[in-house]
Amino acid sequence: MLSLAVDAHLAGDSSAAEHFIKGADNPIIRDWTESIWGRNSPHVRPKVQTVSLTIAERIATRMPNAAEKAALHRRDGYHCRFCGLPVIRTDTRKRIAQAYPLALPWGLTNATQHAAFQAMWAQYDHLVPHSRGGDNSADNMVVTCAPCNFGRMDYLLEEVDLAHPFAREPILSTWDGLERFR
Repeated sequence: MLSLAVDAHLAGDSSAAEHFIKGADNPIIRDWTESIWGRNSPHVRPKVQTVSLTIAERIATRMPNAAEKAALHRRDGYHCRFCGLPVIRTDTRKRIAQAYPLALPWGLTNATQHAAFQAMWAQYDHLVPHSRGGDNSADNMVVTCAPCNFGRMDYLLEEVDLAHPFAREPILSTWDGLERFR
């Protein structure tokens, strides 16, 4: 629906674009997203977790810079490396929200954010979490959807029995993360 919305927008049909954006704000998507992330998720059953580093022990730079994020998207495409869900960068969501503010709510809480944009929210996940000493090198970072990123939290892959995402090729498709929206 979001791809159809962008196509309608590019064709000059803002009414159809708004209709498709609103249609993607689906409670079923929200329920799925909410079931995945957070400490109360029934899907995250970690093994024993080792202790996180203190803030002073962590690498100072928490997130990759714009060039590093662009390189991750060139390598991983616009799909989550864990589950394969198509993702949308924050800047793109903000451009669409500016054009369609009534169709794309983005409040301060999960419940006040557009369900599909929240589920497809591009994240840059540390395979060895930052809190556990992970850095921003390309071999420690992947593009993920928000549910996979926030669902794993600061656990190591082996602590939650996740296969290493580099063990399979990234999904390459025509999905462009709605980057064509202008």
